[in-house]
Amino acid sequence: MKRLLTSTALIAALAVPAMAQDYTPDPEARTGGAITITYKDDVATLDPAIGYDWQNWSMIKSVFDGLMDYVPGTTELRPGLAESYEISDDGLTYTFKLRSGVTFHNGREMTAEDVKYSLDRVTDPETQSPGAGFFGAIEGFDAASSGEAEGLSGVKVVDDSTVEITLTRPDATFLHVMALNFASVVPQEAVEAAGGDFGKEPVGTGAFKLGEWTIGQRLVFEKFEDHWREGVPYLDQITFEVGQEPIVALLRLQNGEVDVPGDGIPPAKFVEVMNDPAQAERVVEGGQLHTGYITLNTRIAPFDDPKVRQAVNMAINKDRITQIINGRAVPANQPLPPTMPGYTEGHEGYAYDVEAAKALLAEAGHADGFETELFVMNTDPNPRIAQAIQQDLSQIGIDASIQSLAQANVIAAGGEESQAPMIWSGGMAWIADFPDPSNFYGPILGCAGAVPGGWNWSWYCNEELDAMAAEADAMADPGQAEDRLAKWSEVYMKVMEDAPWVPVFNEQRYTMKSERMGGDDALYVDPVSIPVNYDYVYVTEQ
Repeated sequence: MKRLLTSTALIAALAVPAMAQDYTPDPEARTGGAITITYKDDVATLDPAIGYDWQNWSMIKSVFDGLMDYVPGTTELRPGLAESYEISDDGLTYTFKLRSGVTFHNGREMTAEDVKYSLDRVTDPETQSPGAGFFGAIEGFDAASSGEAEGLSGVKVVDDSTVEITLTRPDATFLHVMALNFASVVPQEAVEAAGGDFGKEPVGTGAFKLGEWTIGQRLVFEKFEDHWREGVPYLDQITFEVGQEPIVALLRLQNGEVDVPGDGIPPAKFVEVMNDPAQAERVVEGGQLHTGYITLNTRIAPFDDPKVRQAVNMAINKDRITQIINGRAVPANQPLPPTMPGYTEGHEGYAYDVEAAKALLAEAGHADGFETELFVMNTDPNPRIAQAIQQDLSQIGIDASIQSLAQANVIAAGGEESQAPMIWSGGMAWIADFPDPSNFYGPILGCAGAVPGGWNWSWYCNEELDAMAAEADAMADPGQAEDRLAKWSEVYMKVMEDAPWVPVFNEQRYTMKSERMGGDDALYVDPVSIPVNYDYVYVTEQ
């Protein structure tokens, strides 16, 4: 195999993941034992090409592996099934060297052919993967996704342990894409044997394998003894009980019958739990890659005027709204959440200032205010938040009628250019697919998202910023990482000047666990393995 280590940048590309791989597990960790997790809803699928909700996301991560991974409890990339990788000088070709001796749950050794099959499968239109678009930079994607070609021409098997992936453009997010669940490696024979039901009969290389699935009752994960990562997992078994109301799950946790309520602390019980020192001690708080925001439709008057949008930003009392959800968030000052690389430290955003907002609105020719509509999803606490927004707007003369609708109807309204002047995104707010600032721009602020059915509900399109974003994502050389994040910071600061959103809050994650659960707190609010990194937690007593 041709070696491509011809520049400092390429050496850095290998050195950074090598250091990240040196994760030191908890020295107090004990092996063995079983835990119980509860969820209200049943699990739809464990097929990594299909699963795309927060409930099954961490389950899938424990059953499958991809070429790349993250250091547990962090957003830092490290190699997964790839032992190492190399990047060509032009940033277009990635050559992954696979680990030797990795086996699937069915006992067969994984090879480069499995990697190609898996990437071909997720981009095959017949798979109907919601994540297919993430692989758009791979050569041959358009032909494969349209059904014109069978498989991705840019994914080539060099030998049993080497895969070469060629892109059509440099893409600094590509290694993150290789760490997504959608990029998990699956065995073709197991997929075909399942006959379209692979999501219920999953076979991967992950730390756990599926032992039992009783629809509507429980899923049981069992330790995969031959997992390639030494010492992982610690637990012998995880039982996911479904159909459990959050209130009942909390009571069962308090009685020692449950180890983690997967749906979190019920809002009605949050204050009670946090005011009880014994219970609060078992709650872990952490940031999420999440922002809740109000979209201002830049193509509907008067929100086509930046001054009006800036005035609205000044009118919203974010601290008061945060209290509506019992302080389970921090006020937002920019589109990116604080846990996201590229977040601009020290930026204060628009201060809450009613008089300044009135003055700016008058300057824009609306001294007497105006009437508008605010769309919101009709599940608690979103209508209450919408009412608070409505009250804040009334203080500067804006009369906003609330359109409280089912989630699907709000999404549909946002996807029509002229229908929704304002939308409170709560319950549908953006949680990043991967920890990179690019993922917060393209789908919800970029021109490509401002299309019918898209997620850019502000219909904001700034071609100058789109060009800057493309330039940032073309900075694939690891030596440019800091400059790239600085450029993304500049993009989001310019977004704030144009004010197509009112960033309101960044939700915090609160995970409650039983007294016997062990492992670093970060594992219970893992920003990637939401809500728990099951591979590294353990029990202190069995």
